[in-house]
Amino acid sequence: MFSRVTNKIRRRLLRRFIKNHDGTAAIEFAIVALPFFAILFAILETAIIFFAGQLLETGLSDAARLVRTGQAQNNEFNVTDFKDAVCENVFALLECDTGLRIDVRELESFGGATLPPPVDENGDFDDSEFVYQPGNGGDIVLVRAFYEWPSLVPDVLGSSPSNLANGNYLLSATATFRNEPF
Repeated sequence: MFSRVTNKIRRRLLRRFIKNHDGTAAIEFAIVALPFFAILFAILETAIIFFAGQLLETGLSDAARLVRTGQAQNNEFNVTDFKDAVCENVFALLECDTGLRIDVRELESFGGATLPPPVDENGDFDDSEFVYQPGNGGDIVLVRAFYEWPSLVPDVLGSSPSNLANGNYLLSATATFRNEPF
């Protein structure tokens, strides 16, 4: 008799548990929350990286005009001055003093450029081959700017856009042109 009563109680409790829907929204949210927030933050970080890349591209394009018009060819103008010219146009989004790297070099032709890669075989940023050669009037010049953007969102579910071994994202901007005659 006792086992029949306990079985009835068990069945009643089981039916009541199955019929009760209190807390299902909280449980469903707990299951979906991590992927939802990972995707949300990955989208936000991608948008910020895109915006920073556009700022870098615009800043480099405006500063490259100094090389193209011959204003950056005098002995007093150096890579630090050129970096400052780029930084004037990127607002306060990029930390120019430590993060921005500049490479300005003369080319033989527009199609014949052999450039040192900015990333070594370990996936680390390498600017050891960068030079500052603004050229003379009529020369073909390549201007490149690189910035290591720190990743804000940790790599959860493979959502980090980093392309360097240290988890940062390498922003780049490039301009190639023929100097005006000066």
